[in-house]
Amino acid sequence: MEPVTGVTPRVVKSDQEWRQQLTAEEYQVLRQAGTERAFTGEYTDTKTVGVYACRACGAELFRSSTKFDSHCGWPSFFSPLAGDSVILREDRALGMVRVEVLCATCHSHLGHVFEGEGYPTPTDQRYCINSISLTLRPDDAGQEQS
Repeated sequence: MEPVTGVTPRVVKSDQEWRQQLTAEEYQVLRQAGTERAFTGEYTDTKTVGVYACRACGAELFRSSTKFDSHCGWPSFFSPLAGDSVILREDRALGMVRVEVLCATCHSHLGHVFEGEGYPTPTDQRYCINSISLTLRPDDAGQEQS
């Protein structure tokens, strides 16, 4: 994974430390910008109320209130948490131009953001995030959102 130009992560670990902390699948997605298979992630259809945090460093990234059903095979959010919770950068892999989403705290790969797809959300953006990049921290009893 290419370093983010001009921005130093707040959590810095060696490649070996990341490999020891993460499973092989987590490492492949979070540290090598991989993608989990569509419709296989644990949070694809989750409706539990809470905060989604980076699985690598624990930084809070998305609230369940911004999660929506995009039917794309990965959890989708229309906005990250306020502030600088994520970094966006151009991704030219796979012969196309996309916008990669990284955790601002540790620079782990989360997924990609797409715009102008016509979803009925306040931002017309779809943060398409790998479940394996996230950990859900339920609010209170983790009640379902409607």
